[in-house]
Amino acid sequence: MSKLNALIIGTGEYSTGYVHGSASTSDKGAGVIALSLFELRRQGMLDVISMAGTNGTKFPGIREHLENGIGKRYQGFDTTLVTYPSDETSRDTEAYLVALDATKPGDMVFVFTPDDTHFTIAMEAVQRGCHVLIAKPIVKTIEEHIALREAARENGVLVAMEVHKRWDPIYADARDRISQLGDFSYFSAYMSQPKSQLKTFAAWAGKASDISYYLNAHHVDFNVWAAGAFARPVGVHAMASTGVAKAQGIPTEDTITLSVTWENMASGNKGTAIYTSSWIAAKSDVHSQQRFFYMGHDGEVTVDQAHRGFTTATDEAGFASPNPLFMKYAPDGHGRFAGQGGYGFKSIEEFAKAVEKIVAGQAEPADFDGQLATIDDTLLTTAVLHAGRKSLDEGGAIQTLIYDAGGGFAGLESRPK
Repeated sequence: MSKLNALIIGTGEYSTGYVHGSASTSDKGAGVIALSLFELRRQGMLDVISMAGTNGTKFPGIREHLENGIGKRYQGFDTTLVTYPSDETSRDTEAYLVALDATKPGDMVFVFTPDDTHFTIAMEAVQRGCHVLIAKPIVKTIEEHIALREAARENGVLVAMEVHKRWDPIYADARDRISQLGDFSYFSAYMSQPKSQLKTFAAWAGKASDISYYLNAHHVDFNVWAAGAFARPVGVHAMASTGVAKAQGIPTEDTITLSVTWENMASGNKGTAIYTSSWIAAKSDVHSQQRFFYMGHDGEVTVDQAHRGFTTATDEAGFASPNPLFMKYAPDGHGRFAGQGGYGFKSIEEFAKAVEKIVAGQAEPADFDGQLATIDDTLLTTAVLHAGRKSLDEGGAIQTLIYDAGGGFAGLESRPK
């Protein structure tokens, strides 16, 4: 079997770790996507790795950053990339189309671009017969989600959302335990990033998307993944705090809370969920505060993802609570990359393994429903996030999720607060 090829669309922090001309000061200075694909190429799974952005003049700096932060840091890494547009091109918003024209059916495409571009880019990739992994949120609207789902089915390709929380061993164990706790009663989740992220995302924050799409997507998806077999969201009301971002000239909310009513399908009992996300957190021992509390009729689960009893302190960085379970960036004693067990890496690896099986004729895209966050599995996640945005835009109007006679999601209905 020939090796897979991969195209990364998007050159930002999660793809490369390169932000505003230098390594990101967050916990992802070496990035995630490119690093993971370089490791898969080292293992022999991949051949050509390409990258498309909108500003080709960034690529010399990106190549140097990847070589210094990855190629020279770990033994046996080849960080070469085919890049689009050319290094001399300062602005080309359609360079990704040229990159896609160079792909062949069965190739993998990773879409890590501003949220409002996900649908257009992914649709172009799907129509070329490529398998697509998209940063959360997979798309911004229900209509886009359904259209992309139908296109994926027509073209026989795998489309999924990159939610690495599904590979976090603590979240995965919590999900399995939740299935044994009876009816869903209450869920409360909080996730934040520091104010410095407003600068990192200044080009799109409040223009292309908001903090709820960016961060609440994690826990909305987790709640759907954990309880979706026996409960479903039926109503969404959103609230927001403002001031910090707007004072910096960024037209967006600081903190967004989604209040969601759920319904247990067998009993009719109601449950409630609160999802809060913010990007104005103070600098602390972690880049992202991440925690949730789940209550079922027969038990509870509490997870503090940010603190797992592991702390460090250095003269340069001060006190920190690192999370090597996400990505172990420190090389092992022989200078080799040792992050293969991290859930950030596993999220990329498992998608690549699924594509490998599909290309080999050993599986169909539908076989990965329930395992990956596929386009079929994530419709309700998109519906809740879309409803939250509509609620804010309509002055707090409650959005009701409508289901058809067979239990399938059928749309939103808005009513004044």
